[in-house]
Amino acid sequence: MSLSDKTANECADHLVEVWRGSIIESQHDGHLIAVDGNGATICSLGSPETVTYLRSSAKPFQALPVVASGAADRFGFTEREVAISCGSHNGEPVHVETVHSMLRKIGLDETALKCGVHEPYSVDVARELIHKQEPPTAIQNNCSGKHAAMLALAKHLGAPTETYNELSNPVQHMITQTVSDFSGVGVEDIAIGIDGCGVPVFGITVRAMAVMYARLISPPANASREVSDACKRIVKAMIDFPEMIGGTKDRLDTELIRAGAGRLISKIGAEGVYTVGVLPSSDWPNGFGFALKVEDGDDRRARPPAVIDALRQLGVLSANELEILSTYSPAVITNRRGDRVCEVRAAFALKINRPVAKIVS
Repeated sequence: MSLSDKTANECADHLVEVWRGSIIESQHDGHLIAVDGNGATICSLGSPETVTYLRSSAKPFQALPVVASGAADRFGFTEREVAISCGSHNGEPVHVETVHSMLRKIGLDETALKCGVHEPYSVDVARELIHKQEPPTAIQNNCSGKHAAMLALAKHLGAPTETYNELSNPVQHMITQTVSDFSGVGVEDIAIGIDGCGVPVFGITVRAMAVMYARLISPPANASREVSDACKRIVKAMIDFPEMIGGTKDRLDTELIRAGAGRLISKIGAEGVYTVGVLPSSDWPNGFGFALKVEDGDDRRARPPAVIDALRQLGVLSANELEILSTYSPAVITNRRGDRVCEVRAAFALKINRPVAKIVS
């Protein structure tokens, strides 16, 4: 373990506790932060300066140059297709059909996708493939919408489609610059790795992730009209088509966007990363960006209660909306007989810096 890793681990705060009977059997630590549209810290836990990879939370920003450059309009992408460009989809028929449509519009087929193959996230689709004795395909990969969008950008730029996934390609140059512009981290200071789907992935602080989402929902005044309009279009597409971000059921980011009823967008990232953009409201005039990293990378039992309870404490989710999300928080663990034996609960209280109301004379 490096010194920086040790420091991050020592500074992580408790996020959730796993209760079995009357004792805490396990716990998950991590980091979270919310920042408003001006970059001011609203709340934080742990060490938000911890550097980690955005993973799939980068997808709206990987899609942003596709929209801002005019590529999405050139190829006639619908808002549903813009949304799936930002999603980590289940591989359900509606997702497969949408990505097929994108590829047809740009004159390519599934063989152009560099995302690789994995079992669809949808349990129903995966079971159907097993029943039919059919292998999964690249278009069922959760990242195929993002890759189809990158191919569209490559064609629009006249860049090689064969290498659209490589850091040296103009497509990835534009995306890296977008991440830099929205995070405030210089291109040379962004850690670059390779994501599960074979494209570059960006290492920045948890704070910078929150800043990115704050700027996505409230673009800076100095942003170009094309970028500002692209932000609005992406946010609207994610809100209008939440099933393209995750799936038709059993996906936290989809259910959270639905519950938010037009007030927020959300996006999972692998290894315990989660990001949210809350649109401006009377409580939060500038809106805010939220980012979370579960230190041990847990994606399933720790992340949902931590995210949902943070948004509850921030006043974003009402009692009715929390009821809609009750299957995710507190998370329930059952035994082999189906008995409820454990509960995974949020274990923190946020100190929230609320905006000061202006006094009208």
